[in-house]
Amino acid sequence: MNIDRRSGCPINLSLEVFGDRWSLIILRDIIFGGRRHFRELLNGSMEGIASNILADRLKRLMELGMLTKADDPSHKQKAIYSLTEMAITLVPILAHLGAWSRVWLPVSEELSIRAELLEKGGPPMWDKFMNELRHEHLGASPAPSGPTVRATLQAGYDAVVARKAERVGCDPAP
Repeated sequence: MNIDRRSGCPINLSLEVFGDRWSLIILRDIIFGGRRHFRELLNGSMEGIASNILADRLKRLMELGMLTKADDPSHKQKAIYSLTEMAITLVPILAHLGAWSRVWLPVSEELSIRAELLEKGGPPMWDKFMNELRHEHLGASPAPSGPTVRATLQAGYDAVVARKAERVGCDPAP
C-alpha cells in the first residue's frame, strides 16, 4: 500500500484512505448491496457517482489492498470486484458510523433501518456478516447457513418501505 502520508497518526492515515467522498460509498455498495461489477456500482448508487470517478476510486481501493479485480467467468467483457480481508474488517466500523449518524444526523427511516439492525445485532451479527463476506469474496468455507445478514437487512428495509407506502395509501385525500 503506497499512501503519501502527512503523519503516522492512525486517524490521519485512515482519512488519507477514506477521506474522499466516494471510497466508503463504493465499499458500502459492495458490502451491503452485493454489487460486484462496475455497471452495478455505477447505476446502483443513489448518490450518482460519475464513471471516471468510480474507475479512479476502484483503482485506488485496489492499490490500497481493499479490493481485487478478476475476469468474470460468466461474461468475457466484465470484471468482478472482490473485497479483501482488509475491507471486510470494516463492517464493525461501518456499523458504528451508521449508529452515530442515526443519533446525530437527519437520516431517513428507510435508509437507516440497516444501521439500526446492525447496531441492535451488535458484534455477533457483525461477525456473522464478515464470515458471509469471506465466503462470498474470498471463497472461505463453510458456507453460511440460514438467512444471510444482507437478506435480514434487506428485509428490514423492505418492511419500512412497505409500511410507509401503506401509510401513504391510507391517508385521506386532501
